[in-house]
Amino acid sequence: MTTPPPGCPAHAGATPLISATAAPDHRVVFRRLRDEQGPVALVELEPGVQAWLVMGYRELLAVTRDERLFSHDARNWRDLNDGVVAPDSGLLPMMGWRPNLFQADGDEHRRLRRPVDEGIATIDQRAIRREVEALCTDLIAQFSERGSADLIGEYAAIIPTLALATLFGLDREGGQELRRALAALFGSQENSQAGDRRFDEILIDLVQSRKLNPVNDVTGVIVAHEALHGDEERVQSLVPLIGAGNETMTSWIAHTLRLLLTDPRFSAQLRGGSLGVDDALDEALWREPPMNVMPARYALQDCELGGQSIRRGDVLVLGLGAVVDDPLMQTGNGPVAEPFNRAHLSFAAGPHSCPARVPARVIVRTAVGTVLNQLPDVHLSIPAEELTWLPSPWTRVPTALPVEFSTVIADPPLARAGA
Repeated sequence: MTTPPPGCPAHAGATPLISATAAPDHRVVFRRLRDEQGPVALVELEPGVQAWLVMGYRELLAVTRDERLFSHDARNWRDLNDGVVAPDSGLLPMMGWRPNLFQADGDEHRRLRRPVDEGIATIDQRAIRREVEALCTDLIAQFSERGSADLIGEYAAIIPTLALATLFGLDREGGQELRRALAALFGSQENSQAGDRRFDEILIDLVQSRKLNPVNDVTGVIVAHEALHGDEERVQSLVPLIGAGNETMTSWIAHTLRLLLTDPRFSAQLRGGSLGVDDALDEALWREPPMNVMPARYALQDCELGGQSIRRGDVLVLGLGAVVDDPLMQTGNGPVAEPFNRAHLSFAAGPHSCPARVPARVIVRTAVGTVLNQLPDVHLSIPAEELTWLPSPWTRVPTALPVEFSTVIADPPLARAGA
């Protein structure tokens, strides 16, 4: 990584990225980095491993759209090739090279993305909405008579895994095992590689099962697709859909519920006002994108970006949670986050933009709407400022979202969500 020039605030040591994502208000840390270093700032991914955090709107678009200059392929990462990144690093499950569409560029990316797009096209949105509503109802029934719950551990962290298990052909037990593996993987901590290995084992078994018993679902389309060369590519095609899909939907559900429960514009107006679930879904994407920081791009040549000198082989991570504070995104009234404004970069941009944003929204909206309908007087049981965050350099998911409610469940379900 480029050594910062004398006088640069980063010269004495880069800010650990996790100190931002785990902070009570991550945007305070991002703003400080922007004030000190500009729209591209030097951060530390783990001790001794640095990266450029891209926080500017123009800079993010440049990095996500120009594959000739910024590659997804981690084999271009100089610190990895030079041994700066240890073989047992917790970063590698998220940032190490895999033969899938996330790590490919150009024609190779288009070849690998085609089966994924065609698999997603098989999803029946009405059917998945019904399935998710049933899953949510079952989960709520497990704690509804108690009058209290943790809407992370008992709800938001479970629904995406079970919904994805249904979509991809896993039973509920397999879905729960998948959830545990993914929680370790996304934490990028000491158990990350073990979680990554278990995740791959589950997907290998799933691919083999589909080969023996073909089904025309997402997994079946991917497994049978002629564009994929062998089982490794079939397995790795499922990795970004299930892995990224699970963690990002958990985050999106969690932050939408948090907004609805703590922000007066939503908590008061939900019960008779003009702002509701869709408004909260969109604002959560602006202010707390599901991937707060997205790994990674690798510079293919020396260049300048946001006033910083980027060297060939440097790694850049995308500060999706910081871009809302870019002056370009501001109006006279603050950040441009009006209801239904979807010009954010939460799903990234360019060739690698999220292929599953539509079914993801169906799942998240159903999850949020169901809990609001069945627990109409739900409210946070601790002050909002006491919420803490699970450790990860990439996502910001509350450790818990403790709530209380009456034990009377509203009927019929989803009346409010469908309004």
